[in-house]
Amino acid sequence: MEPMDIVGKTKEDASLPKATMTKIIKEMLPPDVRVARDAQDLLIECCVEFINLISSESNEVCNRVDKRKIAPEHVLKALEVLGFGEYIEEVYAAYEQHKLETVDTVRAGKWSNSVAEMTEEEALAAQQRMFAEARARMNGVTVPLKQQDSEAEQKLDS
Repeated sequence: MEPMDIVGKTKEDASLPKATMTKIIKEMLPPDVRVARDAQDLLIECCVEFINLISSESNEVCNRVDKRKIAPEHVLKALEVLGFGEYIEEVYAAYEQHKLETVDTVRAGKWSNSVAEMTEEEALAAQQRMFAEARARMNGVTVPLKQQDSEAEQKLDS
């Protein structure tokens, strides 16, 4: 049996999109730092293993309270059980932000009118704003919302 074997899937079947992960890795590092392909692959593999670990523990927490569906509180408890308690506050804040950003985008599996009416430029600006927010959270910096929007607009203009 392979390490962290996922039910019915081999290790190769469970992965993350390389292009997306490479972009995230590059955004988190200073521009003058290069990362070898082997190191990128190792980081991606670590992310997959971390997700498997958190998912497995979340499932166990869920089962202990006789629930069938993993809820956000199960994931937060799993972080605590696994020794990642120092990240719970930040993870919870990211979850709350996610809820705020998605409340108008998906309703009962359907896109809301506000998303359907969004232009490509508006969507790109929103995406850039979300990337900036994520980078700021990862770096422990609080960036005011208006500053993020103006930064995203500047990137669109250039």
